[in-house]
Amino acid sequence: MNKLSAYLLFTAALLVKNTYAQLPPVFAGTHLKDVQKEETVRRYLSPVKILWQTPDASTHIKNAERLLQPGDGQADLSGQNLCVMHNDEKGKAGILLDFGRELHGGLQLVTDRSRGGKPVRVRIRFGESASEAMSSIDTLHGATNDHAMRDFIISLPWLGKLEVGNTGFRFVRIDLVDDNAELKLKEARAIFVFRDIPYLGSFKCSDTLLNKIWMTGAYTVHLNMQDYLWDGIKRDRLVWVGDMHPETSTIAAVFGNSDVVPKSLDLARDITPLPEYMNGMISYSMWWILIQHDWYMHNGDLKYLNQQKAYLKTLLNQYIQKIDANNSESLNDGTRFLDWPSSTDPKAIHAGLQAMLVMTLNAGAELSVMLKDPATAAQCKAAVERLKKNVPDAGNSKQAAALLSLSGLMPADKANKVLSAGGVHNYSTFFGYYMLQAKAKAGDYQGAIDAIKNYWGPMLSLGATTFWEDFNIDWLPDASRIDELVPEGKKDIHGDYGAFCYKGFRHSLCHGWSSGPTPWLTEYVLGVKVMAPGCTVIKIEPHLGDLNYAEGTFPTPLGIVKIKDTKLANGKINIDVTAPKGIQIIKAGN
Repeated sequence: MNKLSAYLLFTAALLVKNTYAQLPPVFAGTHLKDVQKEETVRRYLSPVKILWQTPDASTHIKNAERLLQPGDGQADLSGQNLCVMHNDEKGKAGILLDFGRELHGGLQLVTDRSRGGKPVRVRIRFGESASEAMSSIDTLHGATNDHAMRDFIISLPWLGKLEVGNTGFRFVRIDLVDDNAELKLKEARAIFVFRDIPYLGSFKCSDTLLNKIWMTGAYTVHLNMQDYLWDGIKRDRLVWVGDMHPETSTIAAVFGNSDVVPKSLDLARDITPLPEYMNGMISYSMWWILIQHDWYMHNGDLKYLNQQKAYLKTLLNQYIQKIDANNSESLNDGTRFLDWPSSTDPKAIHAGLQAMLVMTLNAGAELSVMLKDPATAAQCKAAVERLKKNVPDAGNSKQAAALLSLSGLMPADKANKVLSAGGVHNYSTFFGYYMLQAKAKAGDYQGAIDAIKNYWGPMLSLGATTFWEDFNIDWLPDASRIDELVPEGKKDIHGDYGAFCYKGFRHSLCHGWSSGPTPWLTEYVLGVKVMAPGCTVIKIEPHLGDLNYAEGTFPTPLGIVKIKDTKLANGKINIDVTAPKGIQIIKAGN
């Protein structure tokens, strides 16, 4: 085969195998299975603010504002308009940059000539909060390099460029390390790594705070849509299946179909041979089934669903076998977990798992019917009837009450009394989504809207641009903002709080499981309810509460549905819907 034929063959193969990277012709003959295409793009952003400089900065840093100007990523020989940092016997140079919002990626540094042509050492610290970027790796406030390096020393080249870092951050501190050193810095830009995908879904209402919360939830999940669907971009850069459920609900409402969902679900399946549980947690394989159900309802991809049939059937039978003679879940062969705040309450965990098992087997029955497996569907339904005979006490657990309500084991109004006690005290960012759903089931839509504003809203008032791994309104008194150095007499909302695996600065401030208000507002306020696989039937049933209107869009496999709900003078709601051909719209009350 001559070179031209090899090149043409290779190029044709690349066009067919579009999941792999396009390569120059010199790579003819490379095995395509060895070539991986990135799902993300890179963009470069200059900082928007210099938040801090070392004491007596004027003697150690000159022209720092240069770093705020747009860059081009290219070193040059002009020697002009540079930020110059130098250390001497009187002190060392350091600077804290604010890039304006949470990002995933790293840092690009462009340098000028250095003394003697030698590399210059700098210490780089990334932070999701200003105080985290100012912290050191220690055991006092939980600052770590877990999952992603956020604190390290590197050498910068003479008249060149270095790109470093792969983490979640908003702030970067740069310190010149060595005595009597000098650094001439042309640029310090964030490398923003993300999926370049459109926001097909939208939400707007008469309350600007709700609008901001909806978009913040969407952006939080967007950042976590990397090659796989992660839970956090600084820490927990892993595929946690249970944590994915609010994320996949957000993706369906905002981005529509995305291959990151089935890719991540398949990874979890493939690394979890039965009878093991995904991520070692009993409930997480349940969430896998629930996500498969919801994802099929939105996308209607029966071919993909059929690929899950064998694993799904075996997993459902495994769960059915875990019901004892008292019709109680007996799931004791893995970690019993709902979410972290409820993890010290065995009674709540039991009640929650009993409810989740009902929800899982109901979803499994529906999936089995779709997969033409009536025998498994019948077994699931029979198991649910047994579980209904044993209703555990939720106690004061809002997590357990929410799941018991959603499973039908507890009357919705009874569960809502537990959920309403103390307002948003004892909410959690993960299970808050199911608390909102349970309030909606009880008809307490205004209560849910208020909870969204009172629980997720304060994170925004503290400077958040993404939602956090956890939040507790008891942290609010005297709390500082994350985009400022902690003032005297204030508490560090990031470094001083947290529990379980998220103490102090280890706490993730961009966690996808916290995005629940986004799909909730789309479903219950805008009113979009998918009634048939592939969104072929959609019911529009808005609940505006004290809002005057809500409008937005909803992505489906057949195109974008546009909705506007307007409250009339008589209190009724006018629903205006435009839908693509092939979608049946059912308006509430019609």
